[in-house]
Amino acid sequence: MTVLGTETGLRVTPLGSALGAEISGIDLSQPLSPERVEEILGAWRAYLVLVFRGQSLSTEEQRRFAANFGTLYERRRGGTSFAKDKYGLYDGDPAIREDPNLMLVSNVRVDGKPIGAVADGDMWFHIDSGYSERPYRYTILHAIKLPSTGGDTLFANMYKAYETLPEDLKAKIAGRKALHIHEYKRTAKVDLTKDFTNSPHYFHPVVATHPETGRKTLFVDRLMTARIEGLEAQESADVLARLFDHAERPEMIYAHKWRPGDVVMWDNRCVTHGRTDFPHHEERILRRCTIEGDPILP
Repeated sequence: MTVLGTETGLRVTPLGSALGAEISGIDLSQPLSPERVEEILGAWRAYLVLVFRGQSLSTEEQRRFAANFGTLYERRRGGTSFAKDKYGLYDGDPAIREDPNLMLVSNVRVDGKPIGAVADGDMWFHIDSGYSERPYRYTILHAIKLPSTGGDTLFANMYKAYETLPEDLKAKIAGRKALHIHEYKRTAKVDLTKDFTNSPHYFHPVVATHPETGRKTLFVDRLMTARIEGLEAQESADVLARLFDHAERPEMIYAHKWRPGDVVMWDNRCVTHGRTDFPHHEERILRRCTIEGDPILP
């Protein structure tokens, strides 16, 4: 195992040949120096997914850490007093009823209503907010409570997926855009024969350019990418199926097995992610914040 050191004492341990690195020698609950932020960004650009083990962050500490990397996304307000009181979504502060910068990813329900989002079961590979004009730049997820097994997050390196595509497929998708639609499903495609105008959707380049690295990346995902503009319906479906199958090959994937206290962060511009199933009667609670993004560049 290769462990790389940095000038400020961080240790960077690659987690596999596809992508991912564990960063140790740091307490994320403490303010970070500009030098450490730059080192984390450097590791992020190199490994796409970063893992920090054994962290214990309050909501304010998680927000402060995330804000080192851009503007926190302000989501639609929601949440429950149960989530606030039992799971510390709002640090137990009775003056704060809702937090627009944080979201629970959880299967826990109270009176039949979920306290968080994307609750149960497995989930196809997707890009967080890929259906919007400005998809999130980064996602930062903190594990609070986990089931005894399963619920792994699978990350796919979409740089590698594009770079290893057959040349005929590269030629087929060059310069094209694809339609991304969000219909709050976990393992089902959008039915394009029905009216989806009220579902969030947007066209993005199939092949995008990362604005910081300049590298080409495949910007599609199995869950939300519905069709490729300019291709007949069957041809679009066939091309997308080839792209998805290629991008989800084992050599493209890092599978993260969560531990309590993990903080995992990834770059949505060059990574897709999915989730494996887990026992539905066991609680899974993670706290998420995201960083505002920019339009996707061809």
